[in-house]
Amino acid sequence: MRWLFALFCLAAAAFTHADTAARVEGKPVDKVLVLKGEHKLHLLNRGELVKSYRISLGKQPKGPKVREGDQRTPEGFYWIDWRKPSSRYNLAMHISYPNARDIAEAKARNVKPGGMILIHGTPLSAEYPEWYFHTLDWTEGCIAMTNSDMREVWNLVKDGTMIEIRP
Repeated sequence: MRWLFALFCLAAAAFTHADTAARVEGKPVDKVLVLKGEHKLHLLNRGELVKSYRISLGKQPKGPKVREGDQRTPEGFYWIDWRKPSSRYNLAMHISYPNARDIAEAKARNVKPGGMILIHGTPLSAEYPEWYFHTLDWTEGCIAMTNSDMREVWNLVKDGTMIEIRP
């Protein structure tokens, strides 16, 4: 019986945190919009801009991701489907790439679509300070932010939130 009560309390705490953490100025974040050409990640509520952040992209930022290893950030509609603390990049939120269209296009080209596309922070490195990463496109296809911005987005965006990535 105790385990049932503990499970109920844990679920209630998680639900309460998710509901209150995902709000900016009282507005829940219901969509993430990435504009690759502007190097911006926008948080939206019902189409209205709530907050914006500067981002870094894959080393080949122009054009959609075509295949595994092309160092491009995908374009299209996806979901934030899970998250984890990352020893390499601080915090990381997974993007549901590839979607059905990406898989079909890769199959037609006879290539692998790739995967493990994340929104993540920057490495904590004595050799390269955080500001170094913030000014260039350096990822393998992910979307990177400063660690302080990533902590904010981590707290504001719930798993299951739609993300649209545009050119």
